[in-house]
Amino acid sequence: GPLCDITKPGNQRCSPNELFIAGVIKQERFPAFEKVLWRLFHGNFVLRHAEMQATEELQAVRGAVKKDVFIIFVQGDHVREKIRKVCEGFRASLYSCPKTLYEPKQMSTSVMTQMEDLRMILRRTEEYRAGVLTRAAEHVQEWGSKVKKMKAIYYTLNLCNIDITQKLIVAEIWCPVSDLTLVQSALIKGSEQSGSSVTPVLNRIQTQQTPPTFNRTNTFTEGFQAIIDAYGVGTYQEINPASYTIVTFPFLFAVMFGDCGHGLVMTLFAVWVTSQAESLRKWKNELTDVVIGGRYIILLMGMFSIYTGLIYNDCFSKSFNIFGSSWCVLSMFHPHGPWQNETLHEYHHLQLNPFVPGVYSGDPYVFGIDPVWNIASNKLSFLNSFKMKMSVILGVSHMLFGVALSLVNFDIFLQFVPQLIFMLSLFGYLIFLILYKWCITLRSETAPSILLLFINMMLFDYQSEHVLLYRGQVWIHAPLKAVLYSWLFRKDHFICFLLQVSMGDIFVYQAIHTIEFCLGCISNTASYLRLWALSLAHAELSEVLWRMVLQVGLKISSGMGSLMLVVLFAAFAVLTVTVLLIMEGLSAFLHALRLHWVEFQNKFYEGSGYKFTPLSFDSLLKTQQ
Repeated sequence: GPLCDITKPGNQRCSPNELFIAGVIKQERFPAFEKVLWRLFHGNFVLRHAEMQATEELQAVRGAVKKDVFIIFVQGDHVREKIRKVCEGFRASLYSCPKTLYEPKQMSTSVMTQMEDLRMILRRTEEYRAGVLTRAAEHVQEWGSKVKKMKAIYYTLNLCNIDITQKLIVAEIWCPVSDLTLVQSALIKGSEQSGSSVTPVLNRIQTQQTPPTFNRTNTFTEGFQAIIDAYGVGTYQEINPASYTIVTFPFLFAVMFGDCGHGLVMTLFAVWVTSQAESLRKWKNELTDVVIGGRYIILLMGMFSIYTGLIYNDCFSKSFNIFGSSWCVLSMFHPHGPWQNETLHEYHHLQLNPFVPGVYSGDPYVFGIDPVWNIASNKLSFLNSFKMKMSVILGVSHMLFGVALSLVNFDIFLQFVPQLIFMLSLFGYLIFLILYKWCITLRSETAPSILLLFINMMLFDYQSEHVLLYRGQVWIHAPLKAVLYSWLFRKDHFICFLLQVSMGDIFVYQAIHTIEFCLGCISNTASYLRLWALSLAHAELSEVLWRMVLQVGLKISSGMGSLMLVVLFAAFAVLTVTVLLIMEGLSAFLHALRLHWVEFQNKFYEGSGYKFTPLSFDSLLKTQQ
């Protein structure tokens, strides 16, 4: 039976609060709590505990603390008070027990009512919070823009100085000369709108600091300007190569990528990106930002690729016969001609003879390369020779243009003229030899090699009769080398006179820079041969892809031929886009970038300035999106 019945009037002295102590403690503290009680009271108590079952609300909360409920049976007021103090030390929550058997049910009902009220309060609070956040979400972007603008304004104001009178703000700013009137009108307008009685003053001051570089751009030119700035921001008042890069960059890319079909696909892609630029900006990832920013670069690269593809007469490794070939194979089968039916069975390779009537019309193909070369066995050797010499001509012309631009940036007589004379005497003469050999009529077996001709020119070796391309060639080479060597060291006397330093130091200094420039020009000229190499690689890959994939489907004549053609065309399209357009296009882009940064810009561009970055809300919001 029970120790005492608290419902009887005579047993009021043993209330539940005097028989046991009940409470809740963190689960991690309970082992230490139990050990302390055991050591203090030597087991003169009865302790029972159990883990509290977490409710659904507690389970939904991350990091909810696990607790144990305990009850301690003990006798004696003194011991009971000590246990209470131990519970307080372990931060346990103690609870009083009901005095009658009917009070627990009432307390349970009261607690359930309170919990339901709390659930209702939480639910209404969440609904109110969701409503507030929904209304605030409509203005978050606007508030964010305002905060960014205010932060930028206060950051700019912190760069200003306060006048001695503590009433005026003094700011030293960089401003384009063409925008001074706009700045003055903006200051006056701001003063009027703010109700200030002080008229703002704008004065131009003299300074020894180097101003920042400002290049005004638009949506079309900003991509090309970004290419130049990635190499280095131009020094103040230095000539900006971006205006020339708009033409030269996509053209050199197209020389390496020349294919009408691939260029057309790239152009259509650029047109689509340009028309959908605003909708693509919503994606907000790095790849789309790069494509949108360079959409006009891609457009020009595609258009120039169509142009060079027409010159190469190459469209997906096949040629067009638009204007009619200048060569006729059937004329070789004339009854009295050199070819007969037996000739075809006897020889695998036959050569067209232009002296046979009707074989060669006498006029070259109207535009580009004659389509007859597409079926010629020596097509590769012909295109190699053509593209290699064309690469040298384009490369030397590009570098000479860079040297010509240095006329604006550097000293005219002490640097520009010697460099120009050196390049014209060496590489300009090389271009002359290439063009002259193209223009004159020579038999291939007797035509002199330009490579051997150049080597013999430097060695003064003219013993062989086959090294001369034209009459009087020896008398031209000697003056060229004399002018070349004399102008390379002409700068010494000017520097020695102006700086009044020892001739030996000047000679060593000038010799180092002379050797560096000479070797750099030779290395840069050889670097332009990548135009030939990548063009050859692109053409060969395109031909292999056609022959190994699409041509296989075209040769299938069975009933499954149509189905196989669809499958192979899908594979051909995927490989064309991934390999020839993306991979080869990226490779040609990087090589064109290198040709502009290293081979072209090092002739005149210093790029040691810093960019003009005014306070611009448009640039600020675009950068932080």
